[in-house]
Amino acid sequence: MAELRITLKRSIIGRPQNQRATVKALGLGKVDSSVVKPANDAIKGMVNTIAHLVDVEEV
Repeated sequence: MAELRITLKRSIIGRPQNQRATVKALGLGKVDSSVVKPANDAIKGMVNTIAHLVDVEEV
């Protein structure tokens, strides 16, 4: 199964609570932190919620 490398590129300061919670649930902390997650529907939905804050690449 493919995996996604998700990198936080913009700060969550001033963002709505659901976007902050999504960033934290993905395991992202500071700007430029990255995680590798499986490319399933749940993760893709989370990424879609915060697409304007992150960069996503397929690993």
